[in-house]
Amino acid sequence: MRSLFHAALFCFIASPVFCFKAHASTKDLNLYFVDVEGGQATLIVTPSGHSLLIDTGWPGFNGRDADRIAEVARNSGLQKIDYVLITHYHTDHVGGVPQLLQRIKVGAFLDHGANTENDELAPEGYAAYRNSLGAAKHLVVKPGDQIPIPGMEVEVLTSDRAHITKPVSGGGSPNPYCASEPKADVDPTENAASVGVLVTYGRFRFLDLGDLTKQKELEMVCPVNPIGHVDLFLVSHHGFHLSNSKALVFALHPRVAVVNNGAQKGNDPIAWQTVHDSPGLEDLWQLHYKADAGADHNVSKSFIANLDKDSEGHFIKVSAQPSGAFRVLNSRNGYEKLYPSNGPSPGR
Repeated sequence: MRSLFHAALFCFIASPVFCFKAHASTKDLNLYFVDVEGGQATLIVTPSGHSLLIDTGWPGFNGRDADRIAEVARNSGLQKIDYVLITHYHTDHVGGVPQLLQRIKVGAFLDHGANTENDELAPEGYAAYRNSLGAAKHLVVKPGDQIPIPGMEVEVLTSDRAHITKPVSGGGSPNPYCASEPKADVDPTENAASVGVLVTYGRFRFLDLGDLTKQKELEMVCPVNPIGHVDLFLVSHHGFHLSNSKALVFALHPRVAVVNNGAQKGNDPIAWQTVHDSPGLEDLWQLHYKADAGADHNVSKSFIANLDKDSEGHFIKVSAQPSGAFRVLNSRNGYEKLYPSNGPSPGR
């Protein structure tokens, strides 16, 4: 398999001066959306080298997902990952833990507590996860907790079907999109128990709610939006319509969104359109081209990391500055776009 970084290296060969200017900053908070074929694995690395990995992708596939995560981590200068946060216990999020532990050290694991689901694959994923931890440090996080990672703020917004009850900095405004939002069905699955976090680096704000579904989204953001606006939004639940209510997405007012879909998973046309139409959105990026979504519900190929089902694991990288400015890089083709600072306050 070719290196995950071959496209980025091509950038240096083609235009080394440009690449140096674009990538040489030591003040960047770097976020890597690793391709785990429709699961999740988001690695965040601070300028000082502290790290948080959110989810670990699938089990099996000869360790494919663990290999991809470990390669990105090591190419980021990491010898270990400080924290691994498991949003919930479906196997596309937690399944890669045993294989990952064979490839790189982990300081501590964070999750929402016991498994809440008895169907699908959650019990299997939870059991394999807990059995693999051994003597590793393990902590349960609750809404309102702060994960102590030097160089960035990480606030827990949702966990174990509960959510924050007080606005974070930049939040607290009435949500005008709640009145027209249809009532959502109760979701008994692990998705509704997802740990969701807000990452803040100076003026830059990134939101990841795992696979949180609509009922829990609406409980949190209606009638008041406690989060405020964000610069970067990881589209929830791989872009499924079971999540990504208009009342959530429009209230967040994201500048850029990334969907961690697979070639045949997620990126539903309805959810894609909701994110695409959200106020203030400048760009939507995808980890995969979704063939059955058609041209109307896929972005331009420059913004897609993997174009076919036999992908080589190309990632999307976001590099953020304390000013709120950030860049997004597609590792497949070296395409990069700069998003200048856009406001003086944490919630814009």
